[in-house]
Amino acid sequence: MSEDPSTGADTDEVTLGRIETEVALLMRFGEATRRRTGAEHRVLDRAAYVILRHLADAGPQNISALATRLNLDGSTVTRQVSAMQRDGLIVREPDPRDGRGMVVSPTPAGLQRMAAVQAARTRLYGDILAGWAPEDRDTLAEMLRRLNEALEHRPRP
Repeated sequence: MSEDPSTGADTDEVTLGRIETEVALLMRFGEATRRRTGAEHRVLDRAAYVILRHLADAGPQNISALATRLNLDGSTVTRQVSAMQRDGLIVREPDPRDGRGMVVSPTPAGLQRMAAVQAARTRLYGDILAGWAPEDRDTLAEMLRRLNEALEHRPRP
């Protein structure tokens, strides 16, 4: 470990403190931006958007698989999925691998609303990052992917 000569602080600790602050601000600004943007961003709540994105990428999933992927309690995912089913965003069907279980799939309406939110968010980030060089945007995308992967695979206490 090296030490910052101007402060005497461990540089790794300082860097980790900066990361913590920037992630906290990112979460705060992200939520504030979502609330202040147009209606197309709000046609889905955050939980429904994330579930639909995952189902669109991974295909039908059971509640347990969704909970594991999203690092949430099964009862939380069950409540979210029930609300999404009432809103016509997903359907529950018998699991083709195990007829005793159920899997969740997006409906065409759910996929359409997810795509609208995704397009609106993509435009928003395009505007926000318009002044960035393409290679800087690529680097940001890769670093965020790596951070999310590390967060996903962090052992649960």
